[in-house]
Amino acid sequence: MKKVKNNSTIKSPQKGLLITALLAAQFGFAQLNPDTEFKGTIGKTLADSKEYWPEPVTAPKGAPNVVWILLDDVGFGAASAFGGLIQTPTFDNLANNGLRYTNFHTTAICAPTRAALLTGRNSGRVHVSGFSHTVLSAGFPGWDGRIPADKGTIAEILHDNGYNTFAVGKYGVTPDEEATDAGPFDRWPTGKGFDHFFGFLGSQTDQYKPDLVEDQAHVTPDGRHLTDQITDKAISYITKQQKAAPGKPFFLYYAPGAVHAPHQVAESWTDQYKGKFDEGWDAYREKVLANQKKLGVVPANAVLPERNPLITDWKKLNPNEKKVYARFMEVYAGYLTYTDHEIGRVVNHLKETNQLDNTLIIVSIGDNGASKEGTLQGTINQNLFSQGVSDEKNLQANLDHIGEIGTAKGLNTNYPLGWAQATNVPFKNWKQDAQSEGGTRNPLIIFYPKGIKDKGGIRNQYSHVTDILPTTLDIVGIKAPEYIKEIKQDKIQGSSLYASLNDPKAESLHKVQYYYIFGNRAIYKDGWKAAAAHLPDSFALKNSLGKNEPPVKSNFDTDVWELYNLNEDFNERVNLAKKYPEKLAELKKLFDEQAKENNVYPLIDWQDVFSRRIHNSGPDKDKNIQELIKKATQPAGGSH
Repeated sequence: MKKVKNNSTIKSPQKGLLITALLAAQFGFAQLNPDTEFKGTIGKTLADSKEYWPEPVTAPKGAPNVVWILLDDVGFGAASAFGGLIQTPTFDNLANNGLRYTNFHTTAICAPTRAALLTGRNSGRVHVSGFSHTVLSAGFPGWDGRIPADKGTIAEILHDNGYNTFAVGKYGVTPDEEATDAGPFDRWPTGKGFDHFFGFLGSQTDQYKPDLVEDQAHVTPDGRHLTDQITDKAISYITKQQKAAPGKPFFLYYAPGAVHAPHQVAESWTDQYKGKFDEGWDAYREKVLANQKKLGVVPANAVLPERNPLITDWKKLNPNEKKVYARFMEVYAGYLTYTDHEIGRVVNHLKETNQLDNTLIIVSIGDNGASKEGTLQGTINQNLFSQGVSDEKNLQANLDHIGEIGTAKGLNTNYPLGWAQATNVPFKNWKQDAQSEGGTRNPLIIFYPKGIKDKGGIRNQYSHVTDILPTTLDIVGIKAPEYIKEIKQDKIQGSSLYASLNDPKAESLHKVQYYYIFGNRAIYKDGWKAAAAHLPDSFALKNSLGKNEPPVKSNFDTDVWELYNLNEDFNERVNLAKKYPEKLAELKKLFDEQAKENNVYPLIDWQDVFSRRIHNSGPDKDKNIQELIKKATQPAGGSH
């Protein structure tokens, strides 16, 4: 055999490759594509060869299990854990033994929030400024609804670092065109790092007859409530995994369809709230604010915003209106309490199997503010964008079918707008309103017995949904990878909250954040916020359709920007735009810079959706927008 001069200076794996090549040349056996990671010896025979087996990938020693819980359409003032009048004992317990974060933000609507959560990057940067639904996506980098492979998910990162990974419930970021049993499956949960998935791929589904998927195939639901089914499945995943590999950590992403429409839940859960909301939404707001002050989740001098002009004083409603509206809220409350109970089953399983003390649980109570999609009167089966139905007819229909509210017959049940305002205390506005804290601020709970000393503590650091991924990695002890599946990864944009776990005065590392949802937009920097509402929004467009009137034409240039100092005015009651025009101009310029960096342009609004100006190609391009949106809001797809 020929000697290689100075081969002692050739570093592995180059040295090994050269030796292997020489062996192959001398002995005539081929290794055309030798594994660069191979550290054994390959000779002519087994006798002069040495095996090599790489060490299996394992999580850091002592790494905790990780459970992310994401609810749907819950405002800041709904759950009792943050002062609401709806009982959530599981959340109460997690918060009392963990931390309450009072200044946490989502994107104001579900798919962008989920995309940002899973990737640790802004929704526009990961191509989900809108949705992955055909009618709500557009052929631009920020809008096509297809999360790129260089924007890896938390599941991919943890899976590659020794975790088993499970997801149950709502996924919401698989393109409609790919959500069939023919795939492709790379944008299904199992293609994004999850070992197993059980739930639905769309945004909304019937809770008793869901568009149900397990792993990579649609399956037949068993008739029970979906939240019951996903909880059983989550527990079974954990049980089987721990039996096969005791002590191996797991990641569970638990994202029920609750409490998004349709509000469907057994009467046994709503019965406990009979008569509890008869005093109405104005009284609810006052009680919740008082509770929030006692808990310390809002400033002691907090004042409620004025009642929205769209909302009628409860005392001025007639008896039929009060009867119907109170019933809607009883059902919503029962649905949220039931959801809390099902999450409690997972927590109790972890406790009974001695896993809870080494489990990190992060709970976002909502993926946006309370929903405004129930119209002024509430809906039972009315489609979100139905035409030609007056408010009076909607109310009468709800009164005639009051017994269907909350049942399996109510395929689009959602509460009236007045209750959305109430459950969003102490903020104004609601879901979709990216310009407002009412759209973007949600309660956050971090529970980690092994790592949190200040049990029941309050944290006021500004944070965003993109921060959950880097926070989790810091706690687990894993660095964000440079490559996933040999694809170089884009930067993580979120900032870690790790320092705040045991330091209530830790600096907020998240300094700048843009918001944009179908026209409504805002920019935050160091406590200052500039924001612009955009009309017509989906609510105004729906009203126009209901009255068969042409909608107001949208114009981004005439939108009025407002300015708030959130450090002194946390719920946006004092507009400082005229007082500090230079600060407003500075922030508007910053929004433009952030919008460009994060693929927000072109600005697309609800009128573009209604007018079918986006994704306007293929066999559906000439179909009526109502038909398309109706299809998107049914169980097989989903609206928001």
